[in-house]
Amino acid sequence: MKRKTDSLTPQEISERLYRYDSISKTYSSLDVLGEEEWKEYKEAGYLAVDSVLGQQEVENAIEALMSMIFSDTKGAAIQFSKPSSELKSNEERELAVRKVHQFVECDDRLRHVAYHPAILRAVEAILGDKPRLVQDMALLKPPHGGGEKPWHQDMAYGNLAYNKPVVGVWIALDEATLDNGCMHVLPGSHADGATPHYAVRDWQLCDTHVAVEKDVAVPLQSGGLLFFHGLLKHGTPYNLSPKRRRALQFHYVAESAEKLSPQEYKRTFTNEMSGAEC
Repeated sequence: MKRKTDSLTPQEISERLYRYDSISKTYSSLDVLGEEEWKEYKEAGYLAVDSVLGQQEVENAIEALMSMIFSDTKGAAIQFSKPSSELKSNEERELAVRKVHQFVECDDRLRHVAYHPAILRAVEAILGDKPRLVQDMALLKPPHGGGEKPWHQDMAYGNLAYNKPVVGVWIALDEATLDNGCMHVLPGSHADGATPHYAVRDWQLCDTHVAVEKDVAVPLQSGGLLFFHGLLKHGTPYNLSPKRRRALQFHYVAESAEKLSPQEYKRTFTNEMSGAEC
């Protein structure tokens, strides 16, 4: 059976599966976060902060990423939307990059962000335990068609399936706006627990199971960030604007956390045992 979204254009997907009239509040800096704010995080599953990285830190991170894309990967992994052999110019290469990952050990400028002392202190406050970095990536949405990341839970990806909560840290390098693919979240949805995912446009929640009416958009200034629970339902629409939208994303777990077994992962995050269809 043909799914309802199969024939939709990027514009139609952005309009039907996301809303833009409910905007998250943000805090001015990490310094203002205390017991009440962390209580809010636990209830909502996320918390946004406007000013975390300074301009030089942002510029250094962008420079590091662009250098990896254009000249030397230094051992980092790059995911292109088309074969790299077909890309004849730097502009074509940048427009084709969806993700850069496994870069923390390759560049000191990006490692600095991943292990930023103030960010780690905040993550430790959330976890109640010393954090361990388990994933690093840069997510790029080029102008005029940067791809959607459909609604999902990060812990549904096998490498993030732990027996304790994962904390995501999503950092805007460019200003993340309503029209270039900022983050969208369903507040409190982490309390629903693990939800089966399906291979549709990506590994994602079934579109018809997303409570779009509860969607809250999280625009961020350059250098701002979003902390979010690994079971929070979230996504980012297409970038149909003329602006870049580059972001860093890190995932941390408590040092005491352990990976789920393959059997437990299947039972928790897939439909393999239930046979349910999207």
